Amino acid sequence: MASISVGVPLKDPEGFLGPAWIRLPLLALLLFAVGLLPAAVRRSGWKNLGVGVKEVLQHEWSMRRVLYIATGLGTFYVCYVGYRNLKNVLPVYRDGVLFDRELLQLDRWMFGGVDPALVLHDILGVELTAQVLSFIYMAYLPLIPLTLGIFLVLNRNLAVGAWYATTLSLNWVIGTLSYYLLPALGPIYARPDLYDTLPETRVAELQESLLNNRLQFLSNPEASEAIHGVAAFASLHTSITFAAAYFMHRTGQHLGVRIFAWAFFGLTVLSTLYFGWHYVIDDIVGIVIGYLAVALAAAATGHGFFHRKSIIAAALNRRDQRHDLATNGPHDSSL
Repeated sequence: MASISVGVPLKDPEGFLGPAWIRLPLLALLLFAVGLLPAAVRRSGWKNLGVGVKEVLQHEWSMRRVLYIATGLGTFYVCYVGYRNLKNVLPVYRDGVLFDRELLQLDRWMFGGVDPALVLHDILGVELTAQVLSFIYMAYLPLIPLTLGIFLVLNRNLAVGAWYATTLSLNWVIGTLSYYLLPALGPIYARPDLYDTLPETRVAELQESLLNNRLQFLSNPEASEAIHGVAAFASLHTSITFAAAYFMHRTGQHLGVRIFAWAFFGLTVLSTLYFGWHYVIDDIVGIVIGYLAVALAAAATGHGFFHRKSIIAAALNRRDQRHDLATNGPHDSSL
């Protein structure tokens, strides 16, 4: 509807593996193979791999499970493509409306009259730190769809996979609303001089590419092949990494997984400020969005809101699965 009303065609965002509608099924098939082959080997050994594969498919994979996975991937795809296209036409709908000046002033007030970027660059340095944080920031791009695939394809608890897919999808939906509520470009585009001392990184290349896409799109929105992707408020890097870490906590994942998720979230927030992607308030609101996404998705998929029953149930479910597999082998696709 938005595309029709402004005359800007819908676009399918592409990555290094092609369009999203190709990447997601490829990821699902890869994870399917990753989960299927080890299970078949454990069941029948390498010499009888074919028999093992057949038995695993028969006992663990039903049409119901396949439909759940396809629904989760389809939901994520629709919400993500909708988010990217609504972000694409944001400067058309909110033409000339930007709040970067006010957000810059708020940043300085929160840091006692100094820009947060200068404080971080002075404390952390601008050489090795920039390369490390650039790696962290860019790692977000493959990690999020990978975790989605893991919880949908490799997790036998279909309700937990639905919870995670709904969580990610709600981040796109709520995040898009925040873009339209308070349009902003971000410190790197409002005050690029604050980041002149940073070395060349993958993040710097991405920032330049996004700026070029914005300028190309604004020159002719109806005919441009570029996808506009600049929006600061709120930070979806922050919201999604927080949602992922909080989800790992709520579902009682392995301690190492939870530590990694929270550490990745913290470093991601740091990188958004360090490279000037976002203002401080962008990250604060991003955390709120991530929390809301997990809570609303929990309610929608039968996991409750603010209590710990879902954690206990998940832990007990995994214990029962291990016991069943140890005694009887895989036998129920609904586990």
